[in-house]
Amino acid sequence: MIFMQEIKKTLNWIKKHGLFPDTPVVYSPHAPEVVVNGKKVLMFATNNYFDLMHDERVVNAAIEGAKKWGIGNGSARLLTGNLEIHQKLEDKIANFKLREAAITFVSGYMANSGSIPAIANVLKPSIITLASGKIEKTKDTIIFSDEYNHASAIAGIKLSGCPKEIYRHIDMADLEDKIKRYSKLKRKIVITDGVFSMDGDIAPLPDILEIAKKYNAIVYLDDAHSTGILGEHGRGLEDYYNVEGKVDIVMGTFTKAFGGVGGFVVGSKDLIDYLKITADSFIFTAPISPPVVYGLIEAIDIVEKESWRRQMIIENSNYFREKLIEMGINFCNSQTQIIPILVGNEKKAMEASRLLLERGIFIPAARWPAVPRGMARLRTTMTCAHTKEQIDYLLDNVKEIKNKLNF
Repeated sequence: MIFMQEIKKTLNWIKKHGLFPDTPVVYSPHAPEVVVNGKKVLMFATNNYFDLMHDERVVNAAIEGAKKWGIGNGSARLLTGNLEIHQKLEDKIANFKLREAAITFVSGYMANSGSIPAIANVLKPSIITLASGKIEKTKDTIIFSDEYNHASAIAGIKLSGCPKEIYRHIDMADLEDKIKRYSKLKRKIVITDGVFSMDGDIAPLPDILEIAKKYNAIVYLDDAHSTGILGEHGRGLEDYYNVEGKVDIVMGTFTKAFGGVGGFVVGSKDLIDYLKITADSFIFTAPISPPVVYGLIEAIDIVEKESWRRQMIIENSNYFREKLIEMGINFCNSQTQIIPILVGNEKKAMEASRLLLERGIFIPAARWPAVPRGMARLRTTMTCAHTKEQIDYLLDNVKEIKNKLNF
């Protein structure tokens, strides 16, 4: 009873101070225009970057998958075996990312929260431990994490139980200063987002790789918001910097460019085989549902063939940023399709979101703990399907609300 009373007290305080998120009900698939609370509005918050969530080709593939396999998997894969289509999806994403093999998870969060602990604690069998029926874990691992890494990576680091050093956001001098203190440790892992999900800026991957090589560390890259979009071929951050194959472990999601749901890790065949027997979030849960798998296989084909989609995202994003600069709005050094409008004050950010919704624009406010205190923002995203007219309508209203709320 005391526990629930404490929960209620905390909840009442949050609601009293206007900090409880008012989550509208969306009645249509994510697209530039959606129906929210029964009203048609413009959507500028979705991660459905390539508008593939309800693409006819993807949907028809999912329907075919549902007819053949049903909507579920029955159990975890180590108990009931791999469905043929999961192997096909893993081969497909591995080829797309130019890697030997891939492992898929039911969500991107589970990909990070399961893979990072498994990699950080490499099982170390020996004659003594095998004879006793126990397996000793590695004890000499240190993790270096960018302070703005995604919550799923942070969860994976916590679950690993390993000591960690948080380096200042994309500050390579700070990373090197921290990593060189641990030169005697055998196992060092640098973990970074590729595109940071709240600021939209890009990690300096070549510098990270150089530091990692200098101090004998491995690099784990969360490429969720880069995959499909960045680079000449849309393969992500390695493609963008022309350093393909240099990162030791690359994680990504199917939720963004591919319009579905799920996560993956790509790398060497040995790495993937190892994760299949050590990543708890793979071992102890069912995989991505068959209809979604069919849709994702089709979506990867579309992303590979239709380069105009990423070209349009880049064009829309550049246009929006140029106009924000003219308006004197801080967008946190965004370089990608994620373009935050920094408000600062949490209440003002929530009020700005509410006023936009009244004017037919849907952009929920991002605030602590998703971002640091005092750094609340409207997290806008551009897609390949947004028109210039829609973007201009957003800009006009942002300008008016900025003047009204004084941010």
